Amino acid sequence: MSIRKSLVFVLQTVMTGLAAAFLYILLVQPDLLRNDDRVVEVTESKPVTTPAPVAGSAPVQAFGPVSYADAVDRAAPAVVNVHTAKVITRRIHPLLDDPVFKQFFGNRFSNSRKEIKTSLGSGVLISRQGYLLTNNHVIDGADEIQVLLADGRMLQATVVGTDADTDLAVLHIDIDDLPAIVIGDSENLRVGDVCLAIGNPFGVGQTVTLGIISATGRDQLGINAYEEFIQTDAAINPGNSGGALINANGELIGINSAIYSRSGGSQGIGFAIPINLAKGVMTQIIEQGHVVRGWLGIEAQDLTAALAESLGINITEGVLIAGVLRDGPADNAGLMPGDVVTSINGTPTMDARDAMRVISEQRPDTVIELGGIRKETAFTLKARVIQRPQQSVTRN
Repeated sequence: MSIRKSLVFVLQTVMTGLAAAFLYILLVQPDLLRNDDRVVEVTESKPVTTPAPVAGSAPVQAFGPVSYADAVDRAAPAVVNVHTAKVITRRIHPLLDDPVFKQFFGNRFSNSRKEIKTSLGSGVLISRQGYLLTNNHVIDGADEIQVLLADGRMLQATVVGTDADTDLAVLHIDIDDLPAIVIGDSENLRVGDVCLAIGNPFGVGQTVTLGIISATGRDQLGINAYEEFIQTDAAINPGNSGGALINANGELIGINSAIYSRSGGSQGIGFAIPINLAKGVMTQIIEQGHVVRGWLGIEAQDLTAALAESLGINITEGVLIAGVLRDGPADNAGLMPGDVVTSINGTPTMDARDAMRVISEQRPDTVIELGGIRKETAFTLKARVIQRPQQSVTRN
């Protein structure tokens, strides 16, 4: 009996131990009972597919080009530095003009002296025959203009013609086979397009800056009489004026002209004259020495919903005539302040900028038809366009 009891006790002890071990593994270390062949779930990004390139075009890169060096290589040789010099007369001291002083010393001491004032800017070679575009304010009043080419040659330049209304000037250097830039198209620019500015900021030498098109068609800035600026955040500084604004293909899309700045340096708001506008001005200057623009002698503003309501009309597309010059073409045609012009030569007029552009494109002595509304009554007038008088534009 004692042996049997001993065996039963041993078996009970072993079973109790196994049960305890099983419970310990189940409750404390359950991973020991799991299969090691576990399935790991991951989320993979979808592969980026590159669109098939259009025949004849460069391959499209998924994240944009790594470098714009090719575009710069195409355009930079045609961007030049413009050095100007003019003689100015500076008064020394008002005491020298005092009658008492002159009584003792006569005119032996001159109260003025002549100095040479120099300035720097940029320009863009448009043709291999030596024509280049720059800003009018870069060369305005200069007695001597020299152009420094990208290859280091310094050449004398002559003024072919200027247009203060758009702040453009055409120069010529007497040398052939020059590296002319490829002219692009500024009509279809989109906000967000990459652009590069090339010029000579602060006279440090040719410099390239990168940005995007921030806005198009900027006007009413008080910079030029005719404004249709490209706005960009590519750094433009003093000395960049007259330089090139190019696209990612190295094509000229604008002439850098002005900056908005409180410090005098770039603050990310620069303006360039669209090449489509500059090209038309340049063509007229080269062909006839000056730019001819049509003019009616009116002051126009956009027709807003509030203005339309105050005038008692239910249209919002058109141009409100805010002022009419006495004895000018519009006045002689019968146009009056308060009239709303809705069409020119049968084409709807959307805003004041569009209307003034259409009028300026008419050759002098052209008769145009104006359709509009006066005190809720439709009217049609015919006005004879004349050449726009020259006006001075004040630049800060």
